[in-house]
Amino acid sequence: MGDAATPIYRDTRDLTPFGPALFRTPVRDLADGVGGILHGVLGGRGSALISVDGNVPRLKMLPGRTVKAVHEAIFGAREPERLIALARANPGWAGLCYIVAGLLAYKHGGYLRAAELLQRGLSIRNDDDANQYASVYLARVVTRVEVAERLEVPVLFSEEAVFLALSHCLRETGQLEAALQTAAQLPPSLPSALARCSAAFALGRDKQVVIWTEGLLNSDDLSAALLLLRARSLRRLGARNGAQETLKEVLRRRKTDLMLRNDALTDRALLLLDNGRKSLNPRDWLRGRPAELETFEVIRKDVEERRLWEQEWEKLDGD
Repeated sequence: MGDAATPIYRDTRDLTPFGPALFRTPVRDLADGVGGILHGVLGGRGSALISVDGNVPRLKMLPGRTVKAVHEAIFGAREPERLIALARANPGWAGLCYIVAGLLAYKHGGYLRAAELLQRGLSIRNDDDANQYASVYLARVVTRVEVAERLEVPVLFSEEAVFLALSHCLRETGQLEAALQTAAQLPPSLPSALARCSAAFALGRDKQVVIWTEGLLNSDDLSAALLLLRARSLRRLGARNGAQETLKEVLRRRKTDLMLRNDALTDRALLLLDNGRKSLNPRDWLRGRPAELETFEVIRKDVEERRLWEQEWEKLDGD
């Protein structure tokens, strides 16, 4: 879980359900939008459906109408309503239906509705048949979750996918404390640490962010994003040297994503600006003023003496 006094980013599991980090930029968002429109016009599989890594799994066994109806709704519905109706009609499958409906709403950007559906699904116990179905047929369902600003991580259907999506929904709807508590329930990993630190940073809990990221190195883009949060927390705490060293670590690895490197360079410039403002303190300026005036007087005196010397030389030359 990660204690408040220890780092939380270490993940000792052999396998995790996370894919490589994806960075959202205006150009990429525009390309995704145009691609989605063209895909729909050409009659391809709509982007409104639940995302799957590969082809939709075929239902090999048909033990009853409920399984078939749920399967068709999960992989064929473009809106959560069908799954919500099935949840009401089949109490043993309600938890699973509400959770998938919440992930579908999350994909469409309906954060408030997604949070309600995910929380309801987590509060309902599923039948064994529903759990078995989920383990067999939902293993390749993918949810792209925003764990930090402009940074998304694709997560296979799992506890992490549900809780990270819920945490992001709560952040988007202003429920920062609940978002922090939701992310804290996950096993240690870089994506869950990013979700947790993002909520803590938004709450102004900079000391916790610094403690949680102590000893972190820039080994990949997720750790670099965590280091950026650490540097910003250190800067808000007034620890400019620590923030400078952290940004240096972000820039150390050459393969760090360009967006993260640009953010690090911007933050470093802001640190320099802070130091410049500190050096331009009015009291410090007034303290240095007498020395400046003294230097100016010496220069003016030298100029005056040279002018007099030149006048005397002209007189001698004339004689």
